[in-house]
Amino acid sequence: MKVTQEKLPASQMGLEIEIPSDASKQAYEKAVQEFMRSVNIPGFRKGKVPRQVLLQRVGSLRIKAAALEELIQKSVQDAIEQEKIQAIGNYQLRSSFEELITQFEPGQPITFSAAVDVQPEVTLHKYSGLIVKAEEIKPDPAQVDQVLEEQRNRQATLIPVENRPAQMGDMAIVDYKASFPDSEAAADQSDDEDKSWEQEDFQVELAEGRFVPGFVDGLIGMNPGETRELPIEFPADYMIQELSGKTALFTVTLKELKEKEPPALDDDFAQAVSEFETLAELRDSLETRYREEAERKTSSNKERALLEELLNHVEVDLPESLIDQEITYMLTQTAMQLENQGFDYKQIFTREAIPGLRERSRPEAIKRIQRSLALGEIAKRESIQADPEAVKAKVKEIVAELEDRAVDLERIQSAVEEDVLKAAIFKWLEENCTIELLPEGSLQEAAEAEAEAEAAISESIELMAEAAPISVEAEVVLEATSEAEAGEEASPSTLSDSGEDPENRSRTTSKASKSKAKSTQDE
Repeated sequence: MKVTQEKLPASQMGLEIEIPSDASKQAYEKAVQEFMRSVNIPGFRKGKVPRQVLLQRVGSLRIKAAALEELIQKSVQDAIEQEKIQAIGNYQLRSSFEELITQFEPGQPITFSAAVDVQPEVTLHKYSGLIVKAEEIKPDPAQVDQVLEEQRNRQATLIPVENRPAQMGDMAIVDYKASFPDSEAAADQSDDEDKSWEQEDFQVELAEGRFVPGFVDGLIGMNPGETRELPIEFPADYMIQELSGKTALFTVTLKELKEKEPPALDDDFAQAVSEFETLAELRDSLETRYREEAERKTSSNKERALLEELLNHVEVDLPESLIDQEITYMLTQTAMQLENQGFDYKQIFTREAIPGLRERSRPEAIKRIQRSLALGEIAKRESIQADPEAVKAKVKEIVAELEDRAVDLERIQSAVEEDVLKAAIFKWLEENCTIELLPEGSLQEAAEAEAEAEAAISESIELMAEAAPISVEAEVVLEATSEAEAGEEASPSTLSDSGEDPENRSRTTSKASKSKAKSTQDE
């Protein structure tokens, strides 16, 4: 089979394929036989229809179309294998199918043009000697005391209060009844809702943000047995829409007042709230936790700074298939996160909303792929590989944590290899680049701008959630993912997101660095 290649924009390879005469004849005869076995023609049993009758009833154009469709698909796959092309996704037919049908004559050669996406070539102008700035996060010693104090409050005993009025921090037991001078607001409440505005022995902690706005403030200074009328104005953005901006009059009787008596901060307290025997051990554990957390955040800041700088030095012409697959992955992950949080993602990811969400996701998808390809190129140039012993140890650790649950060892192995490789690449970058560490908050403005960009999709989703249609088929979001998986291709963009857990995603950059893409979409 004669194949002529032509480089096209957007990492596509054009293919001009000449199908030999014997192949065109075989394809046509195969199509005729398949129609004979499947077509229903009155007066004839399946498989017994005379050839001439079949051609008259079905039509030669329909048979030619079926033969040509299969012939083109097979020829493209054969051409990819013959020319050893590293193709991504499905092919696109560049020739007019209608014109090819009119040209197609069984037993005669035919030529057509197609295009396939290929692994993009990465031009990385510079990656060693980069100079970047990143914020250094240091642990706050006050965090330990704050956590211990919060835990003491949770363990506090409630002691009845006598001879003083209510103050912040107390626990109050009250009877209340709410009336609505605004008759419209009152009418809007259902019977069940009416009952919720009259309650006895209601316990409320006198702390900011408790119950309805202004309620706690109105109780401050009251003595047990005292009754007050509290005018409460609901804010315009109150969660119950019918009460937004309305005013209610709460008649409140303070029946009982209690104050918290926290336990002593000693070894007994440490034993009650943790697995440690002494308060010193508990403090040391908390200090270690916050120190390690600060180190992780600093490391993440350094990786993010390096990735952003790498984008200034990378050139890559991305194929649409990779971009589409990454967008699908991003939206699918968002849908899963929403579902895990108890939201009905089907109300948000409607057929009408998805095109807009995909368009908003596109810039970030492109950046993620570019980052990943840049890291893969560094790994290839510097011969950086995942340490087999580190991979083995991490896999063993993960499997032990999962205990007896069914696990996909191949998936875990692949994910861990990726994670270990990513760490090795960043280690090389840190050793060969200059990272200026600045105090926390120094780069806040830039960080806020980046956060706004990353939150664009989430904000769009929240806005759409308020006005989205109520129902949609569950397959709306995931059908594109299925199509991507059917093509056995995936974006190599995993390494672009520092700090991800290896269970979150398993698309190896080691393979991306060898200019191959493998589909292992996760979760």
